[in-house]
Amino acid sequence: MYVRNRRFVLLAGVLVALNLALWLAPAGLALRQGIVRALFGPKLIRAEVIEKGGADWRLDRGVILSVSSGTQLTLREADGRIQAIPLSATTKVIRFGVRLPVTTLAPHWRVLVTWPANGAAQSVDVERIPSK
Repeated sequence: MYVRNRRFVLLAGVLVALNLALWLAPAGLALRQGIVRALFGPKLIRAEVIEKGGADWRLDRGVILSVSSGTQLTLREADGRIQAIPLSATTKVIRFGVRLPVTTLAPHWRVLVTWPANGAAQSVDVERIPSK
């Protein structure tokens, strides 16, 4: 009888400790970094993200086919889809953490573009520039 009560107390203590740890864990632990990297990592071709407030964002990764005078970027994505993305003067072009002017974008560059569904690109992250 003594062993059974001791097991019950031990089990109850473990369950209370586990419950307390999960209750106090931050919400950020719900999605581990590995899952986030798998979803938004280098294998990502295209994504549409809808925020709780209703904002609709698009992420497109591909190779630049053309840039028309800094107003529109045309990408060829890995699955063959051609995507035209509007640009603006406020679009950030970033390579290795350094900001570049929009006019530096050129064909054959591999980029990741973040843009709202109904507006111009917010950022263009240059992933690779082909060697000449």
